Amino acid sequence: MDTTIWSALAESNRLRIVELLRGGPLTVGEIAGRLQLRQPQASKHLRILLEAGIVELKPEANRRIYKLRPEPFEDMNAWLKSYRGIWDDRMRRMAAYLQDWQRTNQPTKEDE
Repeated sequence: MDTTIWSALAESNRLRIVELLRGGPLTVGEIAGRLQLRQPQASKHLRILLEAGIVELKPEANRRIYKLRPEPFEDMNAWLKSYRGIWDDRMRRMAAYLQDWQRTNQPTKEDE
């Protein structure tokens, strides 16, 4: 798993930009305005996201439009899926254990 992606997303403004772009492509100015960032600040974060391969840039006249690339998120999902399997198995075993424990520790009429 490429740690560049995780590093890029670890900064809160960049994560907020990614959340914004989930709704569709936006210009630098739109991103800066919605997040109340100065445009140079937004551009810096977008450059890092671009270098990490998280977003792609489409120049249109004098506008720079950014949109999310699906591949990094597909890679992250595949990596996390292996861990989900481990935790799902552990949760199933714990549920089975608790059900067994409840059956064997139910009070009987003699206990009342």
